[in-house]
This record gives sequence, structure tokens and C-alpha cells, in this order.
Amino acid sequence: MTTTQTAILTLQSDTAQHLSSADLRRARDLFRADGHFEQFAFELGLDDEQQAIERLADALAIPWIDLTAFPVDTELVSRFPVRLIHRHGVFPLREVNSVLELAIANPFDTDAIDAAGAAMEMSIVPVIVSSSELATVIKSQFGVGAETLDGLIAQKDEETEGVEIVGDMEWDESEAAEMAQQASVVKLVNDILTEAIESRTSDIHLEAQPHGMKIRYRIDGVLQTQPVPRELNRFQAAIISRLKIMSKMNIAEKRVPQDGRIKLRVSGREVDIRVSMIPMHHGEGVVMRVLDKDAMSFSLKGVGMEQETYDTFRELIRMPHGIVLVTGPTGSGKTTTLYSSLAEIKSERNKIITTEDPIEYQLEGINQIQVNPKVGLTFAAGLRSILRHDPDVVLVGEIRDLETAENAVQASLTGHMVFSTLHTNDAAGSFMRLTDMGVEPFLVSSTLEGVLAQRLVRTLCEECRQPWMPHHDDVPADFPLDEITHSRPIYGARGCRSCRGTGYRGRLGIYELLVANEKIRQLASERSSTIEIKKAAVASGMKTLRMDGWRKVAAGLTTIDEVLRVTKSD
Repeated sequence: MTTTQTAILTLQSDTAQHLSSADLRRARDLFRADGHFEQFAFELGLDDEQQAIERLADALAIPWIDLTAFPVDTELVSRFPVRLIHRHGVFPLREVNSVLELAIANPFDTDAIDAAGAAMEMSIVPVIVSSSELATVIKSQFGVGAETLDGLIAQKDEETEGVEIVGDMEWDESEAAEMAQQASVVKLVNDILTEAIESRTSDIHLEAQPHGMKIRYRIDGVLQTQPVPRELNRFQAAIISRLKIMSKMNIAEKRVPQDGRIKLRVSGREVDIRVSMIPMHHGEGVVMRVLDKDAMSFSLKGVGMEQETYDTFRELIRMPHGIVLVTGPTGSGKTTTLYSSLAEIKSERNKIITTEDPIEYQLEGINQIQVNPKVGLTFAAGLRSILRHDPDVVLVGEIRDLETAENAVQASLTGHMVFSTLHTNDAAGSFMRLTDMGVEPFLVSSTLEGVLAQRLVRTLCEECRQPWMPHHDDVPADFPLDEITHSRPIYGARGCRSCRGTGYRGRLGIYELLVANEKIRQLASERSSTIEIKKAAVASGMKTLRMDGWRKVAAGLTTIDEVLRVTKSD
């Protein structure tokens, strides 16, 4: 046995429980049924699939490894037949003295071992890995949808299990439509969508580049380029056509922007995808917003507010009348905060009506209106009509113009509670923004009760975050190092299997809540600058976005780099 093989074997468990022949037969049957050993682990009373793999490795006298920590030999991979990787679920690890160490998820698949040995003309040493780790490594090397492309090039039909389109699709009999409906193209698009959903992607970007198509996923607010096989470029037109059919767009129109929507059911989960397609220099570019209904829960306690901010905001949203605004850039979580606020206050005793563009999530017990400017149903027109339906609370998706702003003011003056969003950099800027739109300053100051500015920062992966004791030279000038640390470490990002090597997993909000008091109302009515209003709010106890970010860093939830990415110095 080679030194390399011995090194792998040392990773086996020394305390593995003996498995009987019946256990091994059961493991083989379960793997055939669902492709992993989680059920087998459950039946043995083990904690996870990894422990089941260790027991099997010991029983079969086969080594096992953590594949994500194993370096990829790109030269060896380039010589190994790609079809075997996809067809049998194997991956070449390394070659030692004409012996090939082969990662394999199914240790009972002797055909895979024989096929690899015949193709490479080598002896094979199988090494057990988890099926999820194997899939991750294959995708990282060959790209999303590579398995389907292998089938496309070979002109083989693939089944399209796992993704179901909700609703009917229509298409013509053109050549583009026929190509888009080929089973392999359908499977390829499904691969892209499924991978995005499983990786918690919020937006999928398909970008036409001079040398082909580029795929990027926005995960936790940051775009990550996905490796794709070169052959994908040959099917760029078919992919675009397929997406147009799925989102009910005009497949023949390539000169003007189009918008559509796809409703999917993926492994039993309902997912809405908003599709925007724009013609660009090298072809049509596509951006898809993924709205995973089952992954969302609207709870004001779950959005990351400090207790003090949460208590004050709860008082604001329960006022009988007035305007409460949530501000921030696109993708900062404003809609989630507003929906969570409505979920907090809804009851059988009040009527809540919203006007939105678009309606992202359907909320039970709340009446929602979809804005449609083409027929004259704007935010302003919708708000005027809403007031004739005797609401207690009104949500206006966004205040974009003077008419909508004036209607929101009038609604609050007639005894309604109005929620809306506004695009400003901070909370204090909302007063000046409404005044600049043309609303009289005395109306702004008398109706605006509070403004919540927010941003989203990525949260540290709890499994791999690492403690760090910074010095003054390592942190920004406004970071309250002496106040925060007190000989306690803060944390930095490292990266592991659980977080896909990024060091972060999930996001939470940082908040700046301005409550209008007598001093702030006076400044607003006098058309005072945003800086003066902000100073008065801070003097009254407001914590700025930057301050709240530093509190999240001190709590070990995020990093200094994340706060610097989304905020500027006060």
C-alpha cells in the first residue's frame, strides 16, 4: 500500500461499530433509492450521514475522506473521461504509481470502478465521500448544468424530475421554440434554477459576454460567479428561449425589454421567479429575482433589531395615524421589514390594504393591490381608491412622486396609518426628500412619525468564524475599539464547507430609527438641512446605521468589512 493510501486510511474511525451483512444490504438499497446515506444513519441511531459513511468504510475496508478539504489535481481531471464523472458519480483524486484513487459516493457501484479502471488503464483504489460533497466538487470543476450539457452534446434525452412549472405554457412552432423545448435544454435550465434555489440565491444573472454566457448568483447580497462549461455557449439562444417560454414572454421579440414571471414547485416548495430580459450588445441579458415563499417568515423579532429599537418601532407602527417610512437602497430588506410590521399588527379588528409594484409575497388577512400603470393604476391612483374602502392601515409600496406623497399625507391627516418606502441614504434625509418633492414642510413635520433606515450585512458562519484581537491600526478611526472589546475578541470570516468557503451564511439588518420629536418637527418645518436633523436625532438617542453595525460586530454576528461595505462614516 502506498504512503498516500495509508494517509487516507488513517482518516477512518477507530471505534466503528461492526455492520452485519443485512446492514450492508440495507445501505445499498437505501442509496439506490435516494442517493445518500442519511436514512441509513437514522436507522443506526447515528448523528449524520458522515458517521454512516465512516461505519461503511470500516465494514468494507475502504478509506473515506472529507472531499471539500482535498486538493483537486486539475491535470488528472483533464485526462479522466468526463462522461464517467457524470454518469457514475465519481471523481479522480490522484495517481500514485499507476494506481488511481477514485472518490465515489456509492461504494456498492462496482461498475463505476471497473469503467474507470478500463478507461484509465490503471488499478483503482475507491475512496468513499458524501454524495453532497461530490456534487459540490463536480459543479465547482465543470459548472452548473455540466451533466446536462454532456447529455446535450451526445444527443441523449434526460428526464426533468424535481422542477414543476405551475400553470400552462404556450409557444409557437418556430425553430427557436422547438430547440427550447428539447428535453436536455429543459433539464439544463432546471439545473440552473435548482442550483440557485438550493444555494439561497436571491438573484440569478445570465449575462451575454463577447465570448459567451456568464452566470452569476447573488448570495447573501454579494454576486458570485458560477463556473460553467465552455459548451454552454452553444446553447445560449436555447436557454434564453426556454426562459421566455417559461415566463410567458414573446419568444420572437429580441429588440425591446420584457418582463415576466415563473411559478415553480421545486421538491415540494413553491418558488416565484420574476424575470427581466433586456437586449444588450452581445445578446439578451437576463436577471431573475428568486422569491422562495417557504424560506420566508415575516417576524419583526427575526429581522435583527436590537431590543431597544424593536420596542420603539413597535410603538410607532401601532399609532392610530401618521406616516412611518422605511428607507434604504434596493435589496436592503425594506419589503421584508414592512411585511413583518403588517404581520405584527394585523388582526380581525383592523383592515389593512396595500398597493405594491410588484406583489412579492401574498399575505393572509391583508388586501393587496398590484399597481398597473398601463391602465392608470398608479400608486397615487391606488391610494385614492383605497381610502374609499375604509382601511385602518395603508401600505404604499413606494413614494416616488409628489402626487403619491400628497395622497399619503392626506391619508394620515384623515386618521389612517400609512406605511411606505423612500429611497434616501439615511433616516434624516427623508424630511428633505419629501420637501424636495413639493410637499409643504409643515405637512411633512406634522405627519411623519418615524423613519427606519436599514441595510443588510452578511452574518458570520458560526461553524468557522475565528476570533481576532485587533489593534487600533487594524480598525477604522470611528470603530469604538476600547468600548467594544474590553479584552474580548471580535470575529473574522474564514470559510468552510457549510458556508461554501465565503465565511458568511445568511444576513441580518442594521438599523437607524429616527422618531420625530418636537425639536425634529421644528427643524423640518423650517427646512433645516439633513445634517442638522441628524444631529438632533442623535442627541435624542438615535443610533446611526454605523453605530448599530459596530454593535453587531461586537456581538460576533458580522465583520468590520461588512459594515464598511454598506455604511459610511458618521
